[in-house]
Amino acid sequence: MRALTVTTFLTLDGVAQAPGGPEEDTSGGFPYGGWLVPFFDERLGAQMDAWFAPAEDFLLGRGTYEIFAQHWPHVDPTGDAVATALQTKTKHVASRTLTSLEWSTARMLDGDVPAAVRALKAADGGELQVHGSIGLVQTLLAEDLVDELRTVVFPVVLGRGKRLFEGGAAPRTWRTVSSEVTTTGAVMSAHRRDGEVATGAFGLEYEDATSV
Repeated sequence: MRALTVTTFLTLDGVAQAPGGPEEDTSGGFPYGGWLVPFFDERLGAQMDAWFAPAEDFLLGRGTYEIFAQHWPHVDPTGDAVATALQTKTKHVASRTLTSLEWSTARMLDGDVPAAVRALKAADGGELQVHGSIGLVQTLLAEDLVDELRTVVFPVVLGRGKRLFEGGAAPRTWRTVSSEVTTTGAVMSAHRRDGEVATGAFGLEYEDATSV
């Protein structure tokens, strides 16, 4: 069994739509594409390199695959850990609409997505990584298939746009295993799935937390 990790960029109000560019995802009339760019710094770049390093292959939704396929095959991979990983490792693409993939290292994910992902996780090997792919990530969270959630939360509020958790998720406790603030105030954190949700209450009559 290998780990499935998710890396996502978020605003303070949980928006994950189109962080990297104006035309990345304009659905719903979203006007703020590229909102993370002013906050990017060397520390974030180094962290992304470190998070990409253990990937054995990738799992992508249709939209993110198409964005990646337009950009990353054309990037010089020399000294670029992210470009090297995306150009050389297999991309498993979950899509109901695509019938073929032009990127030579991409493969269609066949059949039911949760079942196919469980089969990929059951194999031996390194990390199966998800980047972007909001709709796919929402499915994976609802199916309790994510082992580690890596978030970069930027100090900006947009008030509209697709939010990571608006589709719901399986109730779980997550353990924070790393957290660091960049020079621009973005908080980079990694959280590992840690079990059932524990509840409690403040007051003399409540002494122990109970699991639900």
